[in-house]
Amino acid sequence: MGAELLGPDQAQPDDVVLAWEGQDVIAVRLPQLSDSLDHILAAMERRHGMPLADLDRKAKQSVVRTLEARGAFSVRHGVETVASALGVSRFTVYNYLNREKDA
Repeated sequence: MGAELLGPDQAQPDDVVLAWEGQDVIAVRLPQLSDSLDHILAAMERRHGMPLADLDRKAKQSVVRTLEARGAFSVRHGVETVASALGVSRFTVYNYLNREKDA
């Protein structure tokens, strides 16, 4: 989901350093949450085989459910980013989220 692989000597304090038999072999730099959301949206477009904005309402609701499960709406401007990708308003995304909570 957008991680970057680095040499262990390039690792910063927030990176994950992986070791093999006691030797540091690679560092993994995890993306910022907002970058992860872009990667998740791109992956969903690939899975559906079309831009998310071209999906029907039921499919868009399913996308919103999946994104909520992955924490997409805890990211700053997450609702706006998702609404833009789906070609709907923020209000519509909130309606999709509320509909799931009521069900």
